[in-house]
Amino acid sequence: MLTKKIMGIAGIAALIVSMTVAMTASAETRLFRIGTGGVSGTYYPIGQVIAKIISNPMAKTDCAPRACGVPWLLAIGEASNGSVANIAGIKSGQLESGFSQSDVAHWAHTGTGVFYRELASSQIMGIASLFTESIHLVVHKDAGISTVYDLVGKRVSLDDPGSGTLVDARIVLKAHNISETDMTVQYIKPGEAIKKMRNGDLDAFFIIVGHPAKAISDLSDENLISVIDITGPGADQIIAENSFFSKQVIPAGSYNGLDEVQTLGVAALWVVHETVSDELVYKITKRFWTNLPAMRGPASHPKLSNITIATAFDSLSVPLHPGARKYYEEIGLHPRQLPTN
Repeated sequence: MLTKKIMGIAGIAALIVSMTVAMTASAETRLFRIGTGGVSGTYYPIGQVIAKIISNPMAKTDCAPRACGVPWLLAIGEASNGSVANIAGIKSGQLESGFSQSDVAHWAHTGTGVFYRELASSQIMGIASLFTESIHLVVHKDAGISTVYDLVGKRVSLDDPGSGTLVDARIVLKAHNISETDMTVQYIKPGEAIKKMRNGDLDAFFIIVGHPAKAISDLSDENLISVIDITGPGADQIIAENSFFSKQVIPAGSYNGLDEVQTLGVAALWVVHETVSDELVYKITKRFWTNLPAMRGPASHPKLSNITIATAFDSLSVPLHPGARKYYEEIGLHPRQLPTN
């Protein structure tokens, strides 16, 4: 009987300790949201990895088999509509950080482009340039589309409102003198576009992602699609008028049965609200770069291998957050010729 009482008291004591730890954690743990993109794109899986390597909500000192993240930080990679939506979320306070195409971030910072109706904003600051994304123009093999001009009269998705893809798809169409009224346009997420492509209800869709992208791999494995070139005078005009675009190559074999594709690309940036403390952004930047190598491997997303500190400032179109700058300077990197406030 006495033994049972002792066990009962021990159990209660353990419960109290557990509750105390949980209450302490909830009081001290800080939520850090990262706006990503649709689940079938590149932003979402990369966001999950980054959230994992910077998180340490219980401030553990041993997080084996991986390295610990920032003590008392719970990072979450949230699905979103993409670049424009992430910028809006950061500015409104619904997100602490997010991913954005470099051109979209630049327009938000300068109050131009899709943000021409808004004042230039210093709220959006950079942590790092992650990797280059390519514009994929995915077409059904039976749709008779071999160039951008062949989109006229076809059923085409330009992606969801709030996405960077929609913004840049419109730039591509304009450079080729194609109006949205020249096509039967839909504004749907890649996941929905995939379903419609399978059902024969869609001829083409735009998506800006790092290659290979699951949304496209699934269709190429079924031998349903091609990815066509975006080259020539129209592409040259885009690069001349938009400094954040560059010529990109999607290598042959990136998708099952598809040859090399010549297209355009923009950098994917990790941006953060200016009000996030310098100390926290410093810790996040440090843990990100320190822990990233351990997350690479045969089973990891291919784009992780393209995220390197050597290209951390490539096409960085907004000012570096002071906390991030502190880390880079601490390791001997001195970013120059970057935008300032």
